Amino acid sequence: MTDALTPAQAWQRMQEGNARFVAGNPNHPHQDVERRHEIAGAQRPTAALFGCSDSRLAAEIIFDMGLGDLFVVRNAGQVTGESIMGSLEYAVDVLEVPLIVVLGHDSCGAVGAAIDSLHPDAPLLAPAIWRQVSPIVPAARRARQEQIERGDDASEIDAWRVGQLHLRDTITAVLHSSELISDAVASGRLGLVGANYRLAEGTAVPDVTLGVAGDTATD
Repeated sequence: MTDALTPAQAWQRMQEGNARFVAGNPNHPHQDVERRHEIAGAQRPTAALFGCSDSRLAAEIIFDMGLGDLFVVRNAGQVTGESIMGSLEYAVDVLEVPLIVVLGHDSCGAVGAAIDSLHPDAPLLAPAIWRQVSPIVPAARRARQEQIERGDDASEIDAWRVGQLHLRDTITAVLHSSELISDAVASGRLGLVGANYRLAEGTAVPDVTLGVAGDTATD
């Protein structure tokens, strides 16, 4: 089982795994019969990861981890909701993870759908898809407004910027939706990292870090 880690140690372990993956030298840890038997009775994951369901975003692979290492919660566009928050609170309260990572990525279909929805002639989405995508629309509107204020052409909205703003909105939503999580971050027991994954490079680039060394929130 995983020894108790601080939030900074947990994030460092994930960064080291991602660096191995990017370099093409993964260790493939905790993927054998012994590990399967070891964790059959209980789990103590290094971190909880809330990310997009995109098939190119397999969490244990890109962070070079294995069975029992990550408590993974995913949906299209990493959009918060009741089941997401219940799962994250379970990870914090019951499994006692020291870290939550919220992971967005480039070329996200949900982000693209949110951007497309701003066009006057945008086709109607199926109701369930629209409910999933609609929380990303405010980020798309803000990104478009930023481009207008800079005097840039806003006919093509910067999808990377939309994803970045949505990631930050998601971090805010997680903290505002859960007193348990926000209190754990405030106490120093839990870290919260928002990172963007670059599909071609394989890198998970931190954008917001709370409760780990070098807290940041970049523009």
